[in-house]
Amino acid sequence: MSAASHELASLPLPDEVLQLQAAATVHRTASGGDAGGDIVWHVWGERAEGDAPLVLFHGGSGSWMHWIRNIQDLVAAGKQVWAVDLPGFGDSVAPPVGGDADAIVEPLYESMRELFGLQACDLVGFSFGGMTAGMLLAAHPEVARQLVLVGAPAMGVVPHRQFELKAWRHLPPAQQLEAHRFNLGALMLLDASLIEGLALSTHVANVVRDRMQRRRLAHTDILARSLPQVTCPVHAIYGESDSLYKAWIAALEQAYADAAPDFRGFELIANAGHWVQFEQPAAFLNALLFALRDGASAR
Repeated sequence: MSAASHELASLPLPDEVLQLQAAATVHRTASGGDAGGDIVWHVWGERAEGDAPLVLFHGGSGSWMHWIRNIQDLVAAGKQVWAVDLPGFGDSVAPPVGGDADAIVEPLYESMRELFGLQACDLVGFSFGGMTAGMLLAAHPEVARQLVLVGAPAMGVVPHRQFELKAWRHLPPAQQLEAHRFNLGALMLLDASLIEGLALSTHVANVVRDRMQRRRLAHTDILARSLPQVTCPVHAIYGESDSLYKAWIAALEQAYADAAPDFRGFELIANAGHWVQFEQPAAFLNALLFALRDGASAR
């Protein structure tokens, strides 16, 4: 990490992040391989009898904080929430080898088996985490009783990349912040007024800890190729103006129907970009809870 990135990493997080972090129970599991180290999970809430743990995978260059505006609402809805820092992101150690989603599938599988045993979870994956979740369930379908994909890439419907980000690691701190503001607008958020404050502070805290910077699979069709092996119910939730797809988002629903054997529903949320659960938390909560009820009733 550069000196400028160290300076940004020391910026204080908002009180709402610190309070939620303090309220969590933290679990650590071994990451496997010769490198050792921990995969870090934050947990909130109590599990209702007969319910499954609700497991959240964050997006690329992220951490559990990608769900900062959703966790309390999910707990209030009766869910026990398990939010992982994926290997190589946040507080979790990088995988022993590799730098993309395929390198973290087996460490995640072992971590979840250690924590949940044979209990199947309800798995929700955002963006890179959705792609990872699909790959995980293609290899180990027994891990989840249902899958909800949020803003996931790699469905094979986009002919070329729909956005460009600014490099920032070589810049002094003030210019790094400007690059982060630009990148949040280009990729994550439709409403530019949301960039300052919570979004910017959590984004900076996330990206300076990203050790998986040579990712390529998100620009392939790996999720579409994984879903035929996913046997559980699958739902998809996207912001209507997701920057990964733009005009191509209209092709997504059919792509899911063609790929997932038990595809149950596709929800587009208005006035939202890629980070849909941050931008429209109430509408996202309603869509997610509906999907979870529907998926659970199918099992």
